Amino acid sequence: MTDIKRVCVFASSCNYLESSYYVVAEEFGDLLGKAGFDMVYGGSSLGLMWACANKVKENGCQIIGVMPEKLHNMGVNTDECVELFVTPCMRSRKAKMDEISDAVVALPGGFGTLEELSEMIVQKQLGYNNKPIVILNINGFYDKLIDFFEQIIELKFASDSARELFFVASTPFDAVEYLKNYEPKNIAVTKEQIYKR
Repeated sequence: MTDIKRVCVFASSCNYLESSYYVVAEEFGDLLGKAGFDMVYGGSSLGLMWACANKVKENGCQIIGVMPEKLHNMGVNTDECVELFVTPCMRSRKAKMDEISDAVVALPGGFGTLEELSEMIVQKQLGYNNKPIVILNINGFYDKLIDFFEQIIELKFASDSARELFFVASTPFDAVEYLKNYEPKNIAVTKEQIYKR
């Protein structure tokens, strides 16, 4: 049985995407809630973030928001969060989301989502956490990024073991099943592993 209680979800806050993205985000949130996972996210009432969070809440689980002060002052937060943390900046926001969550899932998103996902992969690579990291590849959205990750590995900018740092799910079901059955692997971080190939 997994020890995961809170899943951090990175996702777009845009309301103008192709409709299938919202459908899959809702499906993922529905499955998260039914599996008993609470959700940590950006605290927004917009986009894929909210499509997912609202379904988690509808299934009786908690949603916890973390939002930088600048965005909070724009009024894009929702009152539906059981708790909303307002941070000074984006950097402190990421740290808080990391601190209070047990797993990470990236839905399609923009530069913010890409930055958040990349930082969590590096944190795991260096042994700062051993959380499951899932890329939910809706509509092949992340295909080119995953190809780029392969290029990084093939050209020796990262070791072969980097492939084990994250899991690519093609469906919400696959993502939730991975979280439910996640077994942390021993990530040995040594100078040789980081700097030699």
